[in-house]
Amino acid sequence: MAFRTETKTGSRAILIALLCVPSLAFAQQGAWQVRHVHLRKGVVGTLKVTPESLAFEERDKKNRVTIHSRQWKYEDIQKLTLGTKTLHILTYEDQRWELGRDREFVFDQLPPAMVTELYAAWRDRLDARFVAALADERVQTDWQLPVKLIHGRSGSQGVLSFGTDRIVYKSAEGEESRTWRIHDLDNVSTSGPFDLTLAAHEGDFRFQLKEVLAEDHFNRLWRQINRSQGLQTLTTTNSR
Repeated sequence: MAFRTETKTGSRAILIALLCVPSLAFAQQGAWQVRHVHLRKGVVGTLKVTPESLAFEERDKKNRVTIHSRQWKYEDIQKLTLGTKTLHILTYEDQRWELGRDREFVFDQLPPAMVTELYAAWRDRLDARFVAALADERVQTDWQLPVKLIHGRSGSQGVLSFGTDRIVYKSAEGEESRTWRIHDLDNVSTSGPFDLTLAAHEGDFRFQLKEVLAEDHFNRLWRQINRSQGLQTLTTTNSR
């Protein structure tokens, strides 16, 4: 998964701050007991995380390493999803008995301290293929809207908050929450005052708004996303 290290000035400052905390910046190897979810059940093992790779070690009753043990370099992961309770690693491996579908490894029973440390280390270091399936409470909110995230005929409800460099969807339902960096979003669109769609690397997220979307808020968000991608937007005389 060739995760890149962000080189923007703001992100670099945050990364330098993280480097002052050994556990967060992986100056020492992090290791946690988690459960690998199998088809029928799960088995507890050790997940180790370093700056170069992730590895899961599972042992049997005779303390022998099992066939479920794996190691992944970041470039071998196409999507890494961290939630408050689960970690999903989508690889480039073909699942032969599922017509070549990419193989995914799921781990649950994550210790809260593990989630906190991994998110703090990954939130600015990794690129858009890192999915933060949680709400970053540290984001300073400029404005927010109560919303429903649409999933086909169903969905989840929560609050969509907008900050200077991130957008946060916070929901109490499952692992529906998300935190997106502005510069990782591809686009934003609306079909009316009660509709908003965010296009992310993970896919499109369409929200049904419970309050009217102010035109100036949408325009500001559109400019934020496009400027983060290098698009030069025009400004009016009064806004200069």
